[in-house]
Amino acid sequence: MPRPRKRDYDDLRRELIDAGGRLLAEEGPAALSTRRVAQATGTSTTAVYSLFGDKSGLVREMFLEGFERLAAAFAAVPRTGDPLADLLALGDAYRANARDNPHLYELMFGRPVPEFQPDPEAGRRIRPTFDALVAACARCVETGAFAEADPHDIAVQLNAMAHGLCGLELRGALGDADEATAHWNRALASLVKGLSV
Repeated sequence: MPRPRKRDYDDLRRELIDAGGRLLAEEGPAALSTRRVAQATGTSTTAVYSLFGDKSGLVREMFLEGFERLAAAFAAVPRTGDPLADLLALGDAYRANARDNPHLYELMFGRPVPEFQPDPEAGRRIRPTFDALVAACARCVETGAFAEADPHDIAVQLNAMAHGLCGLELRGALGDADEATAHWNRALASLVKGLSV
């Protein structure tokens, strides 16, 4: 059998991560096994072990992949001359990424696999997504779009609001897409108004 090209490994890695995420989201942590993930992608458990080491390695890579996708979504947001519009665009990107990757979202921000705890290296790797939010908040403070405040504190508030809204939307608690968008817009407008005072 010919050795797969590098892109084949990359594709298989992504398929395994997505399969693991779907099993976890749809059936819970008990369903997340190397055998089930391999079956879902039509490959062998050997491939899972080769790429991730073991089940805990797979969970770690699922966690990191969720943040890599979020970082890519943030990186695709253009930086313009309007810092507030740019910040709101990051919020849109956060929401879109959650909707595109609901099977990874809970693992990124919750504890669906109780034994999984991100190690310091994983923490370092995911930090740039929050740093991007802090930097966007700092621009809003520097240009007067927000009142003088600590950009980190503002980022924590925005992150908490976005996370709460995403969690509710992914569970269907905000209604259909149009209703969810209306909730998002009202919440953002209220928060921005408070920060602008």
